[in-house]
Amino acid sequence: MKRKKDLCLKILIFSLTVLFVFVSQPSWAKRGGFGGRGDGPVIYVTSQGLFFDSIVTADPLPPNGFFQKLEIVLGGTGLQTEFGPGDPGYIGGRWWLDLNDNDEMDQEDKYFLCPLLGSGRVSMW
Repeated sequence: MKRKKDLCLKILIFSLTVLFVFVSQPSWAKRGGFGGRGDGPVIYVTSQGLFFDSIVTADPLPPNGFFQKLEIVLGGTGLQTEFGPGDPGYIGGRWWLDLNDNDEMDQEDKYFLCPLLGSGRVSMW
């Protein structure tokens, strides 16, 4: 029962994070226009200390091939990952969210394509 509650909480947090990031951006960012900003969430890359805009291009993806873990962080950064553009571990925005918190890629997790855009910036906004 606790695992089910944790899974529901993670899905809720992810949904609210994406909604918050999308709603709080200016209208030109939502259209993917001025400044090259996309329509996806802002993602923090820990190895670079930078925030990147993104654009969701495929959701969901089948859980086949290589994916990079995307983590939900309460407070602060929202969504984060270890590697970004230019890092050897970055695989082009093929993400998986570990919704059942077992650190293994399986059918219960979420898989999607959401490339990071631009060169990154030091603040979320």
